[in-house]
Amino acid sequence: MIIDCHGHYTTEPSDLKRFRQEQTKAVENKTAPPLRASLKISDDEIRDSLEGAQLKLQRERGTDLTIFSPRASGMGHHIGGESVSLEWSQICNDLIHRVCALYPRNFVGVCQLPQSPGVPPKNSAAELARCITELGFIGCNLNPDPSGGYFNSPPLTDKWWYPFYEKMVELDLPAMIHVSGCCNPAMHTTGSYYLNADTMAFMQLILSDLFKDFPTLKLIIPHGGGAVPFHWGRFRGLALNNGRPELADIIKHNIFFDTCVYHQPGINLLTEVVPVDNILFASEMVGAVKGLDPKTGHYFDDTKRYVDQAPALGDAGRRKIFEGNARRVFSRLKTKAAARAAV
Repeated sequence: MIIDCHGHYTTEPSDLKRFRQEQTKAVENKTAPPLRASLKISDDEIRDSLEGAQLKLQRERGTDLTIFSPRASGMGHHIGGESVSLEWSQICNDLIHRVCALYPRNFVGVCQLPQSPGVPPKNSAAELARCITELGFIGCNLNPDPSGGYFNSPPLTDKWWYPFYEKMVELDLPAMIHVSGCCNPAMHTTGSYYLNADTMAFMQLILSDLFKDFPTLKLIIPHGGGAVPFHWGRFRGLALNNGRPELADIIKHNIFFDTCVYHQPGINLLTEVVPVDNILFASEMVGAVKGLDPKTGHYFDDTKRYVDQAPALGDAGRRKIFEGNARRVFSRLKTKAAARAAV
C-alpha cells in the first residue's frame, strides 16, 4: 500500500463554507449564531466534492489510502471562544467521518481539535476521545499556536500541554503539529506561517525532556519539517551545544517528518539528511500548492514522483516511507489498513 499521511478536506461542499461564514460573522457582530441544523450536506454532495479531486488524483498518482482531516487553514482556532471552536470542530469532524464511511477503502480520519487561545489543551481531550472511540479516527492535528500567528501560547514542551499528551498516550495516537489560518498580516498562511511553526516546534522539542516524560509520544512535523532538513547542521550543533544527544537519537522514536515538499531537490535533501525511519509519505493534495510545474509538466504536489526518484533511497527505504512508517506511527491504522489490503 501507499499511504498518504497528510490530506485535508479542501474541496468541502459549499454549505459548510456558508455556515462558517455566518458563524464567523455572528462572532464579529455579537449576534445569534447559525443553527447547526441549518447545515445541509447530502451524501451525493460529498461524493461530488471528492470524485473529481482527491479520488481522481489517488487513482492517477497510484496512492491507496489518505489519512484525512478537515481543512487545516479552516480550523480557525482564533475565531470566537471555546464554545464556537467546539461546535465548529464537531461539525468538521463529523463530516470527515461521513467521508470515511462513504469511502472506507480510500480515507481514514484524523480530527480537528476545539482549541482556543488561552484555553488549556486538556479541554480538547473529550473531543479527541469522541473522535477515536466513536468515529474510528486514528490521530489528531494539534495546533501549537491557536492565536493565529502571534505565538503567545506556552511552548509545546511546557507542562500546560501535558494533560493532553497523557490522553494521546492513553489512546496510543500520534499528533500532526499543524497550525491553522494566520491573522497576522506579517505572514502568509501557507508560505511562511506553516513553515515557521514547523521549524519552531522542532526547536522546542529538541531542547526539552518531553520524551523522557512521554517516551511513547509520537509527533509528526509536516511540510518536510519546515527549515529543519536544510539547517540540520545548525539544529544538530545547537542541540550538542546544549548538552543534548545527537538529533537522530532525539527524534528516533518520537518525531517524524512528512514528504509535503514540492520539488525533487527538496525531497532529495530530506531523504539524505533525515533518517528514513522518520519520514512518512504525504502529498497534502489538494492543498497549498496546486497546478502544474511548468519546468516539469507535472503537478507540484505529486510527491510520489519525487520519492520514487530520490537517489538516496533503495526499495526498502521507499517501502518504509510509503507504508511501513505510517503503520508504525499510526498504530490504530493496523485494523483499517489490513481490511483495505484484504479487499
